[in-house]
Amino acid sequence: MKTLRRIYNAHAYDTEIPVGSYWDATLTAAPAYPALDGDRRTGVAIIGAGYTGLSAALHLARDHGEVPLVIDAAQPGWGASGRNAGFCGFGGAKLGDSAIIRRFGEDDLRAFYSAQKEAIALVRDLTSTGSIAADVQEDGEYCLAHSARAARALPDMAARLSRYAGVDCPVLSAAEMRQEGLHGDGFHGGFLLPVGFGLNPGKYAAGLAHLAQQAGATIHGNTPAHSVQEQPDGTYAVETPSGRITADRLVVASNGYSSDNLPDWLRGRYLPVVSHIMVTRPLTEAETQAQGWTSRRIAYDTRNLLHYFRLLPDNRVLFGMRGTSNITPGSTHQMRRRIRRGFEAMFPALAQAETAYHWSGLVCLTRGLTPYAGQIGGWRRAWTGFGYHGGGVAMATYTGRLLAGIAAGKPCSSPLPQLMQAQPAAFPFPGFRRRGLPLAYTCYGIRDLLA
Repeated sequence: MKTLRRIYNAHAYDTEIPVGSYWDATLTAAPAYPALDGDRRTGVAIIGAGYTGLSAALHLARDHGEVPLVIDAAQPGWGASGRNAGFCGFGGAKLGDSAIIRRFGEDDLRAFYSAQKEAIALVRDLTSTGSIAADVQEDGEYCLAHSARAARALPDMAARLSRYAGVDCPVLSAAEMRQEGLHGDGFHGGFLLPVGFGLNPGKYAAGLAHLAQQAGATIHGNTPAHSVQEQPDGTYAVETPSGRITADRLVVASNGYSSDNLPDWLRGRYLPVVSHIMVTRPLTEAETQAQGWTSRRIAYDTRNLLHYFRLLPDNRVLFGMRGTSNITPGSTHQMRRRIRRGFEAMFPALAQAETAYHWSGLVCLTRGLTPYAGQIGGWRRAWTGFGYHGGGVAMATYTGRLLAGIAAGKPCSSPLPQLMQAQPAAFPFPGFRRRGLPLAYTCYGIRDLLA
């Protein structure tokens, strides 16, 4: 069997190491999905039991009468899907609106915003009528200016969202933000996106897996794919430690936890970056009042090195940021101190609210800074979706449904934006692409200071 070619050290992919997230602590014990035992033949094989793979499995089974077989190296939701910040909002691309217009045109930007709204609505439907109890919070998402210069750009940002996304985003001063119940040092104003909401991503992933299984999908945990090949007869062979899966069609849904040779086409076409999250102990009423933070809406700031935060249902604070270019015990310890400094600088009245949880995970980027949903190279009956740029709760769920329709020969009636159909180009010198992250972080940090 092939040795998988990952770009981080083995620690980042070790499924035996506990994630240590707050979300894991909120999950009730559930029976593990059993490992695959022996050879199997299936119509559709899905590699990866995160949001993309589970959504694809659910919609294949429920909407198209298929019986997909899903495998994952760990248990469903172990990767980014079970350890993200739980922000279900606009996202999926890091490419700015102006650049999207230059590359794909205004109509495609509108189509992409339409897809994002539909993605949010899909998650809302699954958590409301689909019986997934995921601790959904208040509608709306704040974008906060981290500098006076960034604040001056807010009206233009809100106007673009009105023009291309069809949403009205009221612009708020720093004083008005405090009246909204969201105050922090360095907030120079913001605007409110009327779409989006927070949820518990671990419960959402577990709920997707349960719904997919109820609909007829078969899910196997602790079953890593060691290789995948197209066979002369057009089927796909997926080798696992305990057997071979032969599939008529294939969906690869490994996103940031992919390997450069699973399949070989993926080499250099994705770039995982590390994001860190901390969660405090529950705040007292006096602490929330002293800080002036009572809003339950999700929020992020305008930094290139993004800060994102929310007040959770049990009054804990979640605070996340980018930083390290590796996942090792040493880098994690270093980032634990850095994220704490960033949190206390933004919310000084909460300096005594100790960190109860800290964990990290991989966010997936592409060279073009846009997500991809489509064919794997020249393989005619194999597809993939990845590159959600930190916006995967909604966009991965949506992409999974798109891939289900494509695999079933019944594409979704909603138009697929061109920017999601463009096959990602490989990074130059793909084997070294992670090595450029420290320099990129330094440059982005300087730009944030000057902005």
